[in-house]
Amino acid sequence: MTDTATGWGRFVLLRLLGTLVALLALSVVIFAATEILPGDAAGAIAGTGASAEQVAKVRTELGLDQPAAQRYAEWIADAACGDLGTAYLGSRDVSDVLADRIPASLLLVGLVYLLAVPCGVLLGAAAGFGSVGGRRGRSADRMISVLLLGAIGMPEFLLAGLLLSLVAVGLGLVPAVSLVPPGTSPLDVPETLVLPVLTLAVLATAAVARLIRASVADVLATPYIESARLSGVRGWALVIRHVLPNALAPTVQALAVSTGGMIGGTAVVESIFQYPGVGSTLRSAVAARDVPLVQGIALTLCAITLLVLLFADLVTRLLTPAQRTASAGAPS
Repeated sequence: MTDTATGWGRFVLLRLLGTLVALLALSVVIFAATEILPGDAAGAIAGTGASAEQVAKVRTELGLDQPAAQRYAEWIADAACGDLGTAYLGSRDVSDVLADRIPASLLLVGLVYLLAVPCGVLLGAAAGFGSVGGRRGRSADRMISVLLLGAIGMPEFLLAGLLLSLVAVGLGLVPAVSLVPPGTSPLDVPETLVLPVLTLAVLATAAVARLIRASVADVLATPYIESARLSGVRGWALVIRHVLPNALAPTVQALAVSTGGMIGGTAVVESIFQYPGVGSTLRSAVAARDVPLVQGIALTLCAITLLVLLFADLVTRLLTPAQRTASAGAPS
């Protein structure tokens, strides 16, 4: 086995182990959080007119009368085998609920990044180059930076409300809510995707652009770029061959770290537009005190976030020559 393969194998193995440990720690936090949710799941299921005996019977049937440590051990052991339990309301397997909802959320996030990444890279690169350019370039940088700050500082619910009022209510171009018939993909009713995608894409574009702008400005100030210029490298050749490869690595890492915020924003937007994704389902589960569904969704979202961070680490190593060399030279 070559040193390169051994170094990468060691790096990936250590990161996988770290990911599993982090997921286990997060599972404890998730379980503890559901334990302190306001209200009582047994009381919610039994109904407001139920007697104390009926509520106690429901608690026994759900296993809520068992010690918390025992319930956690049983839950995490089942989850490790792929069994996330059964939702209280509807008596559906949590895995089946996730299988219905996750594709719609992944579609939404995928479309958002499909728009946000290229637009953010272009805006950020333009602002970054402008920041070290002449008067016209600095003016463009200031204008773009002000727009980006305004977008980033706007809460999801406020931007969603503005777009809903303008595009759906005012112009009547798309429906105000993103409801689709049961068993139907949002792609079959594409107009329902417009407002959720547009809301999240504006915010994601601003985040990507700010990261790219800062990275490009930092890279342009390095002696490495000055040497490339003195060697006769100019224009797009300088950007594509030297600036962006060095600016993308920290941007990828920062975007991965912000995945949790993106998931939270997606949940808010899904709830506002009643989009049939995981976020709106999580909100409904919390309102109904459906503990297994809340736990299953939260654990799945944490796992997705950790996998994104792992993938970002790998990409960062590939994009950063110094780190790539360090991985290749790691001891076997």
